[in-house]
Amino acid sequence: MIIEDTRQKAGKHDLKHQYFEENNIEILRCKLPFGDYAPVPSISIDTKENMDEIAGNICGSEHKRFIAECKAAKEAGCKLIILVENRNGITDVSQVHTWLNPRVIYSRKCVQGDRLQKAMETITERYGVQFMFCTPEDAGRTITEILRHEYDGCGN
Repeated sequence: MIIEDTRQKAGKHDLKHQYFEENNIEILRCKLPFGDYAPVPSISIDTKENMDEIAGNICGSEHKRFIAECKAAKEAGCKLIILVENRNGITDVSQVHTWLNPRVIYSRKCVQGDRLQKAMETITERYGVQFMFCTPEDAGRTITEILRHEYDGCGN
């Protein structure tokens, strides 16, 4: 799979598109900051503001969209890391079961930590998504370290 800039004019690149199609190369059209073609990144980090946001993405109304993104990353050969910023002291998926959803005061049916942890583990198994956790203050440093590790040739 490769990315093609959306500013490429339709109909002017048919020979390239024919080659891509004949060689089973998928095209993802997306605005590139420069150039016309680029490889899909080998790693991508999706940040979540807090545990509430990731719970909504996985077990709430955003579920279909979230899973579609996980599938798309896997199909593109991209390692997707979900970085969940939180002040709950959670540093690993194995601790998510301890999370108490503050929305429980409004609805006893809201997702709690034990169910969220199982869903995260399933997503990791099916799509290779890695869940990481940090405090909001550490998010910038954590993102930089992940990307530096990947692009220094030390990544998987």
